[in-house]
Amino acid sequence: MTLAAFTGRETFDPVPSVGVLASLELNALAEPPTGTTLGIFVSPGGDLPKHSPLDWNGLAAVGFEAKMGQTVPLPTDDGRLILAGLGDGNLDANGLRDAAAAISRATSQVAEIAIELPGVLPAAEEAQLAVEGVTLARYRYDALKSKPTVTAVSTLTLVGGDAAAIAEGAERGRAMAEATTISRDLANTPPALLTAAQMADVAVRLGAERGLEVEVFDEDDLKAMACGGMLGVNAGSTEPPRLIKITFEPEDGGEATLSLVGKGIMYDAGGLALKPADPVHAAMKNDMSGAGAILGTMVNLGRLGCANKVVAFLCCTDNRPSGSAIAMGDVLAVRGGTTVEVANTDAEGRLVMADGLVLATEEPTDAIVDIATLTGVAMRTMGTEIAVVMGNHGALVDQVEAAAHRVDEPVWELPLATRYRKQLDSTVADIKNLGGANAGSITAGLFLEEFVAGKPWAHIDIAGVADNESDASWRPPGCTGFGARLLAELALEFTAPLPGKDAR
Repeated sequence: MTLAAFTGRETFDPVPSVGVLASLELNALAEPPTGTTLGIFVSPGGDLPKHSPLDWNGLAAVGFEAKMGQTVPLPTDDGRLILAGLGDGNLDANGLRDAAAAISRATSQVAEIAIELPGVLPAAEEAQLAVEGVTLARYRYDALKSKPTVTAVSTLTLVGGDAAAIAEGAERGRAMAEATTISRDLANTPPALLTAAQMADVAVRLGAERGLEVEVFDEDDLKAMACGGMLGVNAGSTEPPRLIKITFEPEDGGEATLSLVGKGIMYDAGGLALKPADPVHAAMKNDMSGAGAILGTMVNLGRLGCANKVVAFLCCTDNRPSGSAIAMGDVLAVRGGTTVEVANTDAEGRLVMADGLVLATEEPTDAIVDIATLTGVAMRTMGTEIAVVMGNHGALVDQVEAAAHRVDEPVWELPLATRYRKQLDSTVADIKNLGGANAGSITAGLFLEEFVAGKPWAHIDIAGVADNESDASWRPPGCTGFGARLLAELALEFTAPLPGKDAR
């Protein structure tokens, strides 16, 4: 009997959010429908809707001051009114997304809601942000629960002037939200229900539906390709590895080419360097969050109208201990022939990504961006709300930072300090997979840089932001899907960095 059978889920869809968002009815109207719960944004002391049963004195008496994220429900003759505060500052995109999320959270058991757009930003942008805020805030991983935690939004009506622009922006919001929710679904799925092979099946199915070219390489293929990093990490697992290559190409071939490489450790026990039995170990089903974020991005690029070609490599395997697992001190030869001394089997992500990075360099590309839950010290450095970014080309890092800001998935650059490179020197191989006790995120980045062949490259370490314990705004507890919208935004706005210009 398989572990999947023990869960009662022998037939299981790892990405249920695709169906939920596909069935969401999005409407653009000039006037709010009667009888529907209506959310309206208000600023402190600003104009109130004419049908509000309370003035500002009455609102103050119930504790509503229109602070950002604050809401108050009010009964009206034709339905329920939700006032959502915008705070005192100038409203920006991230603030509007947060405010829409607050409305969604205040109506968590209501399936049909309407939101009156404030008319401060362009109509299409406001519609996109509203859809993202509402749907991402309402997300819960309920696939294995007997009863859902919250009610899914079935109908979202956006009220404003330019119906065509609102409808266009709403569909863009649906696609961006789906990128994140696919990533969340995959990372939240228990490892018994999402192996590397099953991850490949999801990629093939969604790729076929969205017009992507998907190639799957199995264990025999990886042996023929000399991908020793993936094979070495997989050696202790009974589940075979999969390298998944996904290609999105516009009809005109694309203005530029961006390569993405994702860490897809479906479950990380640490190998023979076994992790302790603590909450960190229990969360290691999310160690494929980088690959999950890329998959969520790729299947939505066509719907978002991406003008660039994007090629992704998802490096998927378990990292488990067994009699066949690699040991500390073993030497692997990754794709391209570089030999790596395994100083720690729990530094496995960089081993599988070395193969993916080399493969990315073997095809024409303007830049490579990788994303991974790579180092626990990234959390010690940046906490749980900011990811680490570093790279060898300043203009590319700048593009990553700009995309991160636009979608409110913040990153902060660490230096790719070559003075620490000597920590990776090995006496028996070309390089070790682990540096010293300090600067662990930087030495991990320096390791990855060895395999990019000098091409413009940026590395995003999402170890600290991949999981969320709190419940706030559009970020519910559980796996966050961090990086999916960031990469989608990057792909949409990507321009080829000039060779040698602003190289680190």
